[in-house]
Amino acid sequence: MRLILLGAPGAGKGTQATALAKHFGVPHISSGELLRHHVVAGTEIGRKVARHLERGELAPDDLVFAVVDEALAHAERGYVLDGFPRTVSQATQAEARDGAGFADDVVFLALSDDVARQRIAQRIADERPDDRSPDVVERRLRTFHAETDPLVDYYRDRGLLVTVDAARPPDEVTAAILAALASRGTAPR
Repeated sequence: MRLILLGAPGAGKGTQATALAKHFGVPHISSGELLRHHVVAGTEIGRKVARHLERGELAPDDLVFAVVDEALAHAERGYVLDGFPRTVSQATQAEARDGAGFADDVVFLALSDDVARQRIAQRIADERPDDRSPDVVERRLRTFHAETDPLVDYYRDRGLLVTVDAARPPDEVTAAILAALASRGTAPR
């Protein structure tokens, strides 16, 4: 199973990725967590990424690919990708590297900006530096719509997209994702 999760900040990508990875017996690979780990560790990649994260910007593609490629190299049985790709450019580059088998399915966790803002405000206690400033949150939402909305269309046009209402409780969202994937005939690989 090679599954990609897309959604706005606060849509529940991490929560759903964890549940789906456990269900399918594959690793959950979060580009955001990988990048934040580098920031905390003070690596060269982390120092470069920190400037972008503090402003609510996407990290440059070369840095994202560096951390994601390393994680994918250890995911022989498949994966659940959370936060990657975020742009059509990243998707086409990833497909060029890995061939047509980069993604079996893509799940879009649909969520209104108002609900996303509420969820982000609730998780500030988790010490996510990119959630602390309302200006940064607004920039992240604008960036999502500018960069990732076209990616949703890209995967829809390719017949890989499943859209799920992410405003429901997490267990209901997980069940809806699994039902949608089952109806498409998706099975673990």
